[in-house]
Amino acid sequence: MNSFKASTELKPKSSFQRLLESDFFYHYKRDKLAIFSSIVFLILVILAAFSPLIAPFDPYNLQILDIMDSELPPVWQEGADERFLLGTDDQGRDLWSTILYGMRVSLMIGILAVLLQAVIGITIGLVSGYVGGRTDNILMRIADVQLSFSTLMVAIIILAIVQSAFGSAAFNQWAMVILILIIGLAEWPQIARTVRSSVLAEKEKEYVDAAKVMGFSPLRIMFKHILPNCLSPIFVISTVQIANAIITEASLSFLGLGMPVTEPSLGSLISTGKQYLFSGSWWITLIPGGFLIVLVIVINLLGDFLRDTFNPKLYKD
Repeated sequence: MNSFKASTELKPKSSFQRLLESDFFYHYKRDKLAIFSSIVFLILVILAAFSPLIAPFDPYNLQILDIMDSELPPVWQEGADERFLLGTDDQGRDLWSTILYGMRVSLMIGILAVLLQAVIGITIGLVSGYVGGRTDNILMRIADVQLSFSTLMVAIIILAIVQSAFGSAAFNQWAMVILILIIGLAEWPQIARTVRSSVLAEKEKEYVDAAKVMGFSPLRIMFKHILPNCLSPIFVISTVQIANAIITEASLSFLGLGMPVTEPSLGSLISTGKQYLFSGSWWITLIPGGFLIVLVIVINLLGDFLRDTFNPKLYKD
């Protein structure tokens, strides 16, 4: 019996049990704003991810569109059609369905662009902070030069050149990939500088000296030993960068340099309806704009929560 008790007590805890007993979950369950933000964000992600199953209409299917259904108001207004919960846009597309598909596009661009930023920024930040010297100076000066230019300005110039060089048809076909590349390549210095500052502090610690004495290669020390201890600030800045990437995509689409009208994002939906804003069809712009605002706000609130939780000096219990 005693041996059975001992074996039970020594049984390793599962990852879920460790999460429930962690400081992160302790602060999370006491922060009502973080809980509310995460629930709203999860709902929006589920709606976007399963939009083909949830949306009552397919906005990409041109055969079901009827121009006579264009600019119908939401169901709570006079003259509405019960088929269209949030009304229709200027092409007769169901606005609720179009928002779900558009939100999926915006989230995909934001998340994939930040993944690209993370790959580039983490690699450069690790090398810059660990190697130091001339390598550090060169890489950080490149980052400083890139940070001196507005991401939106650089994106507008590049997208205008790409559209002129390859034509609108080719650009529309590869619009999502081009936006991900431009936003990802334009914003890596933010993550690189964050990682570098963490590496400068970590590389002076004893476990790094022990790894060097054991003969581990610099790459193994950087990626297997130092990087895991730099993940907290990476998670925080990546969350904020997702919100920034979504706003950048929406701004470019609003200016007509982002996603095409046939593949709507939240930004292109807002752009489509701006000419109808003062003619009475306010819902075409304001409702997608409301979804965009809510999405960006909850992401930023989660970023603030992660920042406070991972930095005890900032956290207010």
